[in-house]
Amino acid sequence: MRAARLNAIVDVDAAARAGWQPLDVAKAYVDGGATFLQFRAKTMASGPFLEMAARVAELTRASAGILIVNDRADIARLAGADGVHVGQEDLAPALIRPLVEPGCLVGRSTHTAGQLEAACREPIDYVAIGPVFSTATKDTGYAAVGLDRVRAAAHVAESAALPLVAIGGITLERARMVLDAGASSVAVIGDLLAGGNPAGRVREYLRALGG
Repeated sequence: MRAARLNAIVDVDAAARAGWQPLDVAKAYVDGGATFLQFRAKTMASGPFLEMAARVAELTRASAGILIVNDRADIARLAGADGVHVGQEDLAPALIRPLVEPGCLVGRSTHTAGQLEAACREPIDYVAIGPVFSTATKDTGYAAVGLDRVRAAAHVAESAALPLVAIGGITLERARMVLDAGASSVAVIGDLLAGGNPAGRVREYLRALGG
């Protein structure tokens, strides 16, 4: 987790808008060198969600990568994923821990200073802050926090010994400055699909982020 500077998010709806199947997106990300993927399927029914998550998990295992499933601890466990990422309206991490395998990674999204501080007291492995910049891909209902909030959040996360993932409106041009503000990792959805070559885009990100 600490070494993964890019969190490549396979978002089912974003992939469809770009004309891609989610499994093909995941394969492209892995081919590009991504080692930390998140599978996000906000509008997919549970059965297809599980089937696709299991296929992406198989893909990441074959490449010695990590797969995090968004929102659904049950899907993460059944699919054999490495972890689950939950938002403020999902099950609390303390309730998730008994549902998942020992060693399962748990991440938590936050959008305010209060949420961040509360999350750092929960049984999680990393904490996310966002949206850093304005974004149309992931509607959180919160305004962009900006780099100053990322800097402040980095200090809070560091004191809790937690990696900080920054998400929201991050582009190739902005990614490095987000890490320089203190984030351990950047999570990207839409910009990885820009240009129609996600594998190549991942390579560009990894070069910009230093691995």
